[in-house]
Amino acid sequence: MSNTVWINALAELQQQGEPCVLVTIIEERGSTPRNAGSKMVVSRERLYDTIGGGHLEYKAQKIAREMLENRVRETRLERFSLGASLGQCCGGATVLLFEPMGQPQAHIAVFGAGHVGRALVPLLASLPCKVRWIDSRESEFPAQIPAGVEKVLNDEVVDEVENMPAGSYFIVMTHNHQLDLELTAAILSRGDFTYYGLIGSKSKRAKFEHRLRDRGFQAETVQRMRCPMGVAEVKGKLPVEIAVSIAGEVIATYNANFGEKSADGEKPVPMLVPAARRSQTG
Repeated sequence: MSNTVWINALAELQQQGEPCVLVTIIEERGSTPRNAGSKMVVSRERLYDTIGGGHLEYKAQKIAREMLENRVRETRLERFSLGASLGQCCGGATVLLFEPMGQPQAHIAVFGAGHVGRALVPLLASLPCKVRWIDSRESEFPAQIPAGVEKVLNDEVVDEVENMPAGSYFIVMTHNHQLDLELTAAILSRGDFTYYGLIGSKSKRAKFEHRLRDRGFQAETVQRMRCPMGVAEVKGKLPVEIAVSIAGEVIATYNANFGEKSADGEKPVPMLVPAARRSQTG
């Protein structure tokens, strides 16, 4: 019976796009509370199954939650002696394997459920990304939302900018230029994003740069805006072609940022595409 608990938990968490750590006893010596092969799953909020309870399980849970907090993606081995220091009198030793599962490489907010949004979101959903898809128009969303994508219906879409964690990716492609501008101002004001892409042409970028300067934004802040966004080498005007181009840039960005984390509240360092590519956006 217990075997199905952790398996079902993994499947459920994966479906929800919720990261977790699978903890497995891989070696036991002497007297231990549970046999080798025993597993438990640790999410940010819950614990599924058990590796024997007591202080060992508490320590394992603490390590797993630290790994989740730090977005660790490498497996980890830890050896514990089950003596007085762990408050357990079994006298044995246990080696635990910690395996991060489903850790998203990017938290992405996609604003706009138009043609390109509908082509882009399924691509992002198939990547190790956690996606929030935001629009004020219920009718624009497809009947089926891809698994792992959170649909957000809000008349005040700009309010959703502050609901994303630090280091997020923002992609703006709404039906309204003024709304695009308000979203741009809100995102640039945060300053703690890893990536901000705005759909549009070089002339749209020039207009936005002028308006943002009038609002007091510094040139280096505005320069972080990707517009036109996407991989320049991917040509085409079809929604799916544009979506593939944007998804390619998202992948390039989270690969460039691999292993990075904002520590102690510091802003993540924006490592976008190489400077040679960035200069083409003007």
